[in-house]
Amino acid sequence: MVTQRPDVLVIGAGVTGLTTAVQLAESGLAVLVRSSTPPERSTSVVAGAILGGPVIAEPAEAAAKWDPVEQVTEWHRYSLDVFTELAADPGTGVRVARGRLANRNDLGALEWARGLPGFRICPPAERGGFPTAFWMDLPLVDMPRYLAYLLDRLGRAGGRVEYAAVRSLADAAAEAPVVVNCTGVAARELAGDEAVFPLRGQHVVVDNPGFDDFFFEQNPGAESVSFFPHGDRVILGGTNGKDDWNLRPDPGQTEAILRRCAAVEPRLAGARVRAVEVGLRAARPRIRLAEQPLAGSRVIHNYGHGGIAVGLSWGCARDVARLVPAAVRG
Repeated sequence: MVTQRPDVLVIGAGVTGLTTAVQLAESGLAVLVRSSTPPERSTSVVAGAILGGPVIAEPAEAAAKWDPVEQVTEWHRYSLDVFTELAADPGTGVRVARGRLANRNDLGALEWARGLPGFRICPPAERGGFPTAFWMDLPLVDMPRYLAYLLDRLGRAGGRVEYAAVRSLADAAAEAPVVVNCTGVAARELAGDEAVFPLRGQHVVVDNPGFDDFFFEQNPGAESVSFFPHGDRVILGGTNGKDDWNLRPDPGQTEAILRRCAAVEPRLAGARVRAVEVGLRAARPRIRLAEQPLAGSRVIHNYGHGGIAVGLSWGCARDVARLVPAAVRG
C-alpha cells in the first residue's frame, strides 16, 4: 500500500501535539503525528485541567516569566473561547464547572475579574484559609476523555498517528516539508535546548465523596492546593518540583496533598485513593513558538508551556498554522 507523504509531521501526542495536528488537518493538510508515547501515557493525561484565560494569566508570576503577558493572555483568551464551545458537547470531556480560584496574596477589590463568568467574591468561610478567593464558571477538562476525543477528531480529518521514536529533527525533516516539534520536556534532547527544564507534578486521584465544584490556587509552587472533580473521581494536587526528573510517586507528597486538600474541603478526608500520578511538564524561560529552516524543510517549535499547556493549546495551534508555509497548502 502506498502511503501519502505528509505535508506536516507533528512530533508528540500530548495535548499540544494533538491539538496542533487537528488544527492543521482540518485546514486540509495531510498530517502525520509520530510519538514514542501514546496520549494515554503522556504528561497531558495527568493534568487537572482548568481553563482560566486571563483569570489565571494576568496575576500569575509564572505566565509573565515564560512569555510576554500580552501574548500569553491572547493564547489563553482564544483557547478559552474554543473550550467553552467544546463544553456544549458532552462527548468532548469538557464541561463548564463552578468553582473557586484562591490566592495567598490579598488582591484587593478584584475589579479586573468582576466581569468574568460567574464571578462572586467568597466570604471568609468559603476562602479555605486564603486571603483572596472568588467563585467562577470555567471550562474543566477530563483529560483522558478529551485526549481520546482529539484522537478521534484527528482521524475524522484524515490525520494519521504512528507510535515510534523520532531520533532527530533532521530525520523528521527528511519525511515532510514541515515538522512541528511538540515534544515537551523531551525537546531538551531532541532540539538540543538546554533552556527546557521539567516541572514535576504529582496528583492524587480519589473517589468523589459527592461534590461537583473545583478549587484552584493561583500560586504555583510545591504547596499549592487544587482539586478537580470528574464524575466519580477527584484529582487532587499538587506539587511543582523544578528540575525534578523523578517519575516515581512520593508517599510523603501524597500525604501532604491529601492533608492540604482536606483542609479546604473536609469531605475529601478519608476518601479512597485510586491512584497517584506523576508528570513532567516542560517549562522554559520563554515559551518557544518559532520556526527554523532545517535541511530544506521548516521546523516549527511549540513547547515550553509549563503548567498551562492545556490552557494555551488552541491559541498556540492557531499560531502554528499561521506559520505553515503557504506553498505547503497548495
